[in-house]
Amino acid sequence: MKKTQVAIFTTAMLLSNAPFAQAESNLEEVTVEGQYLSSSEANSIKTPTPIIDVPQSLSIYTADQITEQGITSIGDIVDYTAGVNTSQGEGHRDAVVFRGVRSTADFYIDGNRDDVQYYRGLYNVEQVEILRGPNALLFGRGGTGGILNRVSKKATIDEQFTGYKSTLNTFGGFGLELDHNFSSSDTSAVRINAVYESLENHRDFFDGDRIGFNPTVRFELSSSTTLDLSYEYADHERFIDRGIPTGPDGRPVEALEDVVFGDEDQNVTALEAHLFRAALQHDFSDSLKANISAFYGDYDKTYQNYFATAYDIATNIVQLDGYIDQTDRQNVILSGNLVSEFETGRIGHTVIFGAEYIDTSSDQFRLNTFFDTSADDRETFFATRPINLRGGVGVNAAGQVTTNRFSDLNDDTRVNLDVTSLYIQDQIEISEQLDILIGARFDSFDIDVFNAENGETRTRKDDEVSPRFGVIYKPKETISIYGSYSESFLPRSGEQFANINGDNNRLDPNVFENIEFGVKWDFSQGLSLTAAVFENEQNSPQVSDADASRFDIIQSEVSGFEVQLNGQFTDSWSVIASYTNLDGETNASGNVPREIPENMFSMWNTFRATDSIGFGLGVTHQGESFINNSNSATLPSYTRVDASVYYDVSDKLRVQVNIENLTDELYFPNSHSTHQATVGAPINALLTLTGKF
Repeated sequence: MKKTQVAIFTTAMLLSNAPFAQAESNLEEVTVEGQYLSSSEANSIKTPTPIIDVPQSLSIYTADQITEQGITSIGDIVDYTAGVNTSQGEGHRDAVVFRGVRSTADFYIDGNRDDVQYYRGLYNVEQVEILRGPNALLFGRGGTGGILNRVSKKATIDEQFTGYKSTLNTFGGFGLELDHNFSSSDTSAVRINAVYESLENHRDFFDGDRIGFNPTVRFELSSSTTLDLSYEYADHERFIDRGIPTGPDGRPVEALEDVVFGDEDQNVTALEAHLFRAALQHDFSDSLKANISAFYGDYDKTYQNYFATAYDIATNIVQLDGYIDQTDRQNVILSGNLVSEFETGRIGHTVIFGAEYIDTSSDQFRLNTFFDTSADDRETFFATRPINLRGGVGVNAAGQVTTNRFSDLNDDTRVNLDVTSLYIQDQIEISEQLDILIGARFDSFDIDVFNAENGETRTRKDDEVSPRFGVIYKPKETISIYGSYSESFLPRSGEQFANINGDNNRLDPNVFENIEFGVKWDFSQGLSLTAAVFENEQNSPQVSDADASRFDIIQSEVSGFEVQLNGQFTDSWSVIASYTNLDGETNASGNVPREIPENMFSMWNTFRATDSIGFGLGVTHQGESFINNSNSATLPSYTRVDASVYYDVSDKLRVQVNIENLTDELYFPNSHSTHQATVGAPINALLTLTGKF
């Protein structure tokens, strides 16, 4: 079989440290050391495999690229990534649309499920990895259109360094990051990452703070055994802005671009989280490796808000609704893998066998608004700047003083979830030119939901098998042609398993099937091209309208193709570029699913003028899409231009300026529903000082 470096990585490193193409690195194969991989390899199938041999489309963003482009959020990364776009997430959470499938839960940190709805920080990130297409074999339920994994920074033995990054934007926001690593002995090291951010943007009332603290420790217990321990504390608070309504033409009302449809005092979200991770790696031999990992996450989140639900352009009257929501969740995840390389005759095998157990306890509590004047959860106001509502008290469109109390119970559920999983995968080398990948995962998903409002307990157990199959043909060492088939499922309790009431208790999970064909080509040292054609089909059982005793299968399809170019054209010019074409249809209505732009394009160029001066120029374009599944509201297309300039004062200090929306275009990057379209930021700048000592 061909030589493939196989190091065992903790499950906390399922996808980790495989830059797709770093701007200033080559694609030369190097030896794996510690948890780090060379830039030509990815661990995207839980074994260290060269990216060219992975039968799936993926993208990697390194910490250096994040700094270079002035990226401050997951959404910024998505803007420059093929096959994905952003959703608004109701103004309080990351939400990514993976090939037409919206998700607020397919997020991971070091391969561990991180499914609470919040905005994730990047201060302690080594890289961000986005896999597209169903990913059940790797991650179990969800992953229906793709997943996003953050790889955190780990302690490094025999190194001592301190890095820092300070930022200031033209809206008044600022941040400070610290990264300190030191060896505590010949066989151990400690690394501490910390951040404080003061958040500001272009919208009225917006402010917030983010605190993060992440110490990690590494122990070399022996020459073949390593233990990593990590604790992360997150404390976030910010204003919630859910955008502006659409008009009778179904498009955002531009005249309202400066109006915030919320309460200055009560549109707020807060999160406090404690995350513990432990990972033990052991090499039994050069051909047999093992790892065990444990993760515990404790999340406490509150968000309350008002938002527009209707708008009359003739009278300039807007209808507001709202709610307050509390989530208290604890996740325990235990997992282990064995990886073995062996040969049967002339055929080579890289086999992974793994098991995972997840125990989740999640309490959700929601109260809707209740206005005393309307005796309902909705009330009308004039769409003025600001809306005449503060602290829950205001004047409605009829001129009456109105007071809201969050008192209308919408949801009070207590969830207990147990998931047990077994999976096996074999990457078979038939010849130097032909590989076959085959595997399957079994998940037992057992959920118990107590609905406190009606005192009812419901249970549901789903046993699902998710297969994966791929073929990789390499006519040359630098070219691979692949085809793959994979499945994933999502139980009817949904991403946040809020309830299985009504018919949900009777229905099988939604099943997602993906077929993908692609080509990967390493043109030269440092420049790679990938292209993929795909079709993702969702099958959703629904109770028949004609006969409640039987089920209808509702299907929706999203197909398309994407192209990525990544790497260096010359020693002084590097590029990250992508184009995506999407098309979707739901068979029940014939409509196009929401949030699927037909065309998306992005490109970021970096030019090094001298040894110490460089420039960046980027453009991102998103075509028109529908805001809702009824196709009655539209999100307009837009093109945004970004730029940067940096100056290396010394080898230990860089000064950088990033400018977003250079042409000052009014645009609406995403939405949540018909009357909640996000207003993009006008031209603004970010000043960054990056250094080390």
